Amino acid sequence: MRVRASGADRAFAIVVYGLVLAASALALFPLFYVLAISFSTETEYLTRGFYLLPRTFTLEGYLYLMSHPGFMSALRNSVSISVVGTLLNITLTTLMAYGLSKTWLRGRKTLNFVVFFTLLFSGGIIPTYLVVQTLGLLNSFWAVWLTSAVSAFNAIVMRSFFQSVPKELEESARIDGSGEWLLLIRIIVPLSLPAIATFTLFYLAQNWNTYFSAILYLDNDQMPLQVFLKQMLVEDDPSISNASSVAYPYTPAARMSAIVLTALPLLLIFPFLQRYFNQGVMLGAVKG
Repeated sequence: MRVRASGADRAFAIVVYGLVLAASALALFPLFYVLAISFSTETEYLTRGFYLLPRTFTLEGYLYLMSHPGFMSALRNSVSISVVGTLLNITLTTLMAYGLSKTWLRGRKTLNFVVFFTLLFSGGIIPTYLVVQTLGLLNSFWAVWLTSAVSAFNAIVMRSFFQSVPKELEESARIDGSGEWLLLIRIIVPLSLPAIATFTLFYLAQNWNTYFSAILYLDNDQMPLQVFLKQMLVEDDPSISNASSVAYPYTPAARMSAIVLTALPLLLIFPFLQRYFNQGVMLGAVKG
């Protein structure tokens, strides 16, 4: 039997949908404005007010960035930091979480406390920098990768996922002759794939947005895209100058194009991993 909604229910739904649409518009308008400027000429940007559709469509901003050696170098650095760093992050986090999920592990409570303690307190910038300097990791991507290799919060959450795996599956695998490595690869990881995919996206966003660590530990030619973007938005382009050696600023189209290209990789990757989020929420629910 189909129940008809009352007038109050319909009015409430209209108000809710209206508020959601208004909030979505407020969030999307700035994004579309940035996209519109990236395809606009400088003259149109200076003469028109707020607009979402350029009258003169141009790719000058994107073509300029593709030919800019600083942008391409920063893009390669960001890709290297993100790909290798994410693989290292998710591998070490998975191994740590799997070990901490085992009740038979000696010193398990102490190790769990140490991991939790780092959520509340950290060594600080100066001690961490001195450690990196002593190890000879300055001006190396390893300084960025190792200083953020494992997130304590992600390790604790993933440990909870591993603890929710039915013990009967592990016992069956051990009866069949599986060791710890085979058990982890063949049983635990496939069952925890939603959690691993979710944390992979978190780590990927963290590495792609690397900024402060790069400034601390890396050389100028190793700077990632976020540092280049900051310099591009607040500084002049030293590679463009007139006869009197006065630097011209980047054009608005070039700056907005850089913002679009910086955000585009994560926007393209997110839909492929988003489907795992809901599964990750329900992963710990074991039906009896």
